[in-house]
Amino acid sequence: MKLYELALSGHSHRVKLFLNLLGEEFQSVPVDLLNGAHKQPEYLQMNPFGQVPVLQDDSETIADSNAILVYLASKYDAARKWYPEDPLKAAQIQIWLSKAANELANSVAAARLVTVFNASLDHDALKVKAHELLNIMNDHLADKDYFVGNSPTIADIAMFSYTAHAEEGGVSLKNYRNVTRWIKNIEALPGFVAMPSTPTQAQKDIAA
Repeated sequence: MKLYELALSGHSHRVKLFLNLLGEEFQSVPVDLLNGAHKQPEYLQMNPFGQVPVLQDDSETIADSNAILVYLASKYDAARKWYPEDPLKAAQIQIWLSKAANELANSVAAARLVTVFNASLDHDALKVKAHELLNIMNDHLADKDYFVGNSPTIADIAMFSYTAHAEEGGVSLKNYRNVTRWIKNIEALPGFVAMPSTPTQAQKDIAA
């Protein structure tokens, strides 16, 4: 398999993390977003939206990080632990895949875009939205080790990367004990690999 990705992208990291947790071998292919490699015709043939990541598996090409998680869990986890076939659990997982693509991307992840990539967004408004989401996540995890069921699923993988790096976007996790406990649970999984940290002034201010 080939994974076209950006090391500092949480969307890319969730796929890289899951591949490692599954124990699947793959080749990482860095995409130079800074110089517009993701907008070149060759890349747009793989993903017309011009986004990372993209996974190539033999003759199959899958774009969108959550879609890739579903594909990998369905094809390479014979026991279906990561994406159970039980209708209720599958639906519960889908809730968090949707939140990862919407609320998480448009708050915690977007706040990090401002501090790490200098995106022209309303940072204060994004931080407010981030804390609204983190409060919901913290309440949900009050009596749970993982988002769905008693073992990790792709719901956890989808929610993990940007949440674990929230403070890089100026969003403190200090008041969310259940969230930080859950982060440690994921980090303790065999095969875990971290996304590279990006120290920012906002992160330094929180630590001060």
